[in-house]
Amino acid sequence: MTVEPGANLTVIGGGTMGRGIAALGAARGYHVRLVDTDPDVVATVTSDLKQRIERLRADLSCDAGSLIATTDLNEAVGEADVVIEAVPEEPDLKRNLFATLRSSAPEGALLASNTSTLSITDLAAAADNSPRVIGMHFFNPAHRMALVEVIISPTTDEKSLDDAVTLCRQFGKEPVIVRDTPGFVTSRLGLLLGNEAMRIVEEGVASAADVDTAMRLGYNHPMGPLELADLVGLDARLNNLRSVASLMGRAEFEPPQVLVEHVAAGRFGRKSGEGFYQYDNGTRVTTTVSKS
Repeated sequence: MTVEPGANLTVIGGGTMGRGIAALGAARGYHVRLVDTDPDVVATVTSDLKQRIERLRADLSCDAGSLIATTDLNEAVGEADVVIEAVPEEPDLKRNLFATLRSSAPEGALLASNTSTLSITDLAAAADNSPRVIGMHFFNPAHRMALVEVIISPTTDEKSLDDAVTLCRQFGKEPVIVRDTPGFVTSRLGLLLGNEAMRIVEEGVASAADVDTAMRLGYNHPMGPLELADLVGLDARLNNLRSVASLMGRAEFEPPQVLVEHVAAGRFGRKSGEGFYQYDNGTRVTTTVSKS
């Protein structure tokens, strides 16, 4: 099995992260199969990503890759050199997927999860403790963000780590290597910052816009914590917090009430048109949104 350009890369999940990873792989010379259970996603994703892939390729000298989409998981992974799953952060969904991959993917294929919080050790156990299971946590948007968090479990072998690091660098990313622990490094730190920002809004200390401005200008963050929460999706953020809070048993990771209320009301952030801010076709149009 190879992880160099020209290899067969299967990406599972046609959401924001899956699309970003698939487009990046195709632009970098990989033969990508993108799998989603929704036929409507499969019908549109290739044309939707065509311009993005062409833009990414503009400054690259590697041979062109390819991208096709399918609903057939077994067909998509049957000849895969690398599989990266980017399905929703639901433990049972991911466990069942890795159990399937253990029998459906080739023996030597690298089996990577894009999870931002779930245990790689747990996912590996679902795949009979395969040494080829590893975490590769990309950041949104995947084609722009330079970092990939590479997470190793006690059963991950050296070849899998080497392959994951090589793949990151072929993608133009900088890997950081992290041992499996709840929230890893980035989510553990980022979730706490986001929680405190939400609680400041809850308590009426400052508006969402002023909290974000304070962190952008005062700490030189490229994006404020509430802008970021809206970007990644408030529903995804809520799932991440509940996962880490359960695993760590620490109150500071419990989701703030304002977040729970936003999600219950269908306000998921940029993708739904409203979260801590309001949006029109993904563009922020106001800085004033109520707490609930």
